[in-house]
Amino acid sequence: MANEKVTSQDVAKRAGVSQSAVSRVFTPGASASKTTIEKVKKAADELGYRPNVLARSLITGKSRIIGLVVAYLENHFYPDALEKLSKALQQRGYHVLIFMASNNSDNIDEVVEEILDYQVAGIVAASVALSSELAERCQAAGIPVVLFNRSQDDDRLSAVTSDNFAGGRKVAEYLIEQGHTRLGYIAGWEGASTQRDREMGFKSGVDAHLKTGYARAVGNYLQEDARAATLELFSRPGRPTAVFVANDHMAFIVMDVIRHELGLRVPQDVAVIGYDDVPMASWPSYDLTTVRQPANRMVAETVNILMNTLKHGATEPKRVAIDGPLVVRGSSKLNKDD
Repeated sequence: MANEKVTSQDVAKRAGVSQSAVSRVFTPGASASKTTIEKVKKAADELGYRPNVLARSLITGKSRIIGLVVAYLENHFYPDALEKLSKALQQRGYHVLIFMASNNSDNIDEVVEEILDYQVAGIVAASVALSSELAERCQAAGIPVVLFNRSQDDDRLSAVTSDNFAGGRKVAEYLIEQGHTRLGYIAGWEGASTQRDREMGFKSGVDAHLKTGYARAVGNYLQEDARAATLELFSRPGRPTAVFVANDHMAFIVMDVIRHELGLRVPQDVAVIGYDDVPMASWPSYDLTTVRQPANRMVAETVNILMNTLKHGATEPKRVAIDGPLVVRGSSKLNKDD
């Protein structure tokens, strides 16, 4: 049968079972005896049969596929978090289809429209926001949507984030305790809730202890913009002695510019703090102080929300903000000999 399409009927005939038994064996969560499973899988291996998951979803209108929308992967937090998310969903019998989008709302809506064509069971939107019209369509179709590492002002959508406000405030309080009074902040993309909440927390901490406020430039979570923002920030009179950067991806660029283009030392001349705690943050060349995003717990909450909704139907949307620690490393703390 090497040149012919092997069907479930062929497997059933070879295994000596019914076609429905073959279907149950290859349907996650369906019941079949151990003997039947062994017979069917042996026959399937001999014939080279694999079930067509997409075809089945188009026929039944259901699938065990979760559509994942992500805007960009340059930030090292996302590859690690998405790997954890994929593994966690696979353990529940689901698979992930990843779709790339931009922060342009029209593009995101086009991508999600495409995802819906795959009859997905649910959608996780990582670092992107959905229009109200599309959120309403997903709700009407009974497709749960969870925002991951992003929130938006839509009561119909569940969202899982780190506690960005608390993290930003921790940074301000730490730097002020270290004796810094000239603070700087390099913002991310200002359309992102992560940027908004991190800066609001930072501002709250600064306003509670300093009358001088802080200097500010916008890096948009992008490499070139972060470089330009750093040069702008340090070209002004009274340069900051400490800078909070809205994520680690930009913080690495900021440190490189401070050291190699401005000729300043980190942390002796300028302390630098990021947000995320990606693996590179612990590398000796950066040794970056940063607020850790609790990725494992964020993934677990996201999966739990999806599974509960899929099992019980429409439920009250949840907003979960998980506190993460400030991880102090060499980029902000002087050694006794310095």
